[in-house]
Amino acid sequence: MKTTSLPPLSVLNYMMILSTAIMAAAAVSAAAFEFKVGDEMGWQLPKPNNSEFYNYWASINRFQIGDSLSFEYNNDSVVMVEKWDYYHCNSSDPILSFDNGKGVIKLDRAGAFYFISGFPDHCKNGQRLLVQVLSPPPLQDLIGPSPEPYGDDAPSPSSNNAGVSVQIINLAVIIFPMAAVVGLLLF
Repeated sequence: MKTTSLPPLSVLNYMMILSTAIMAAAAVSAAAFEFKVGDEMGWQLPKPNNSEFYNYWASINRFQIGDSLSFEYNNDSVVMVEKWDYYHCNSSDPILSFDNGKGVIKLDRAGAFYFISGFPDHCKNGQRLLVQVLSPPPLQDLIGPSPEPYGDDAPSPSSNNAGVSVQIINLAVIIFPMAAVVGLLLF
């Protein structure tokens, strides 16, 4: 059986692929969005038959690092709390709180963010929000795998020095363009 392999990519091709991936990642992170919590309803006590309103609202949106939540309300408050406080409607030990009619919170990390109304009865009747912020994809997912020989009788990397040179080239292709991008960002 004949072994077939992908043509080798030049260092320039790797640099172009990596720089495109970095620009795409930067464009995604630069495209932060401000979500108005509850859309037209805003932040208020939901109707009795709609106590899952905010959980549903959060489930139909996709939150990423850098996005913001805008809470707009009248005669109420919004309190950012820990998980236990969220489930027990406890606003006595807030991480952050607003009571001036509007609060904007930047989602600065991946993971869960918990919000409740400062009025315990409002929280117990559904005025609470759990937001899950997505983790960014790993860089490898953006640029794809390195090309490798394929086929049943492909030579193993230990049979020649090809594996070593590919690793060195891959490392150089990743480090030098990233250093250039970081250098540009610093100026």
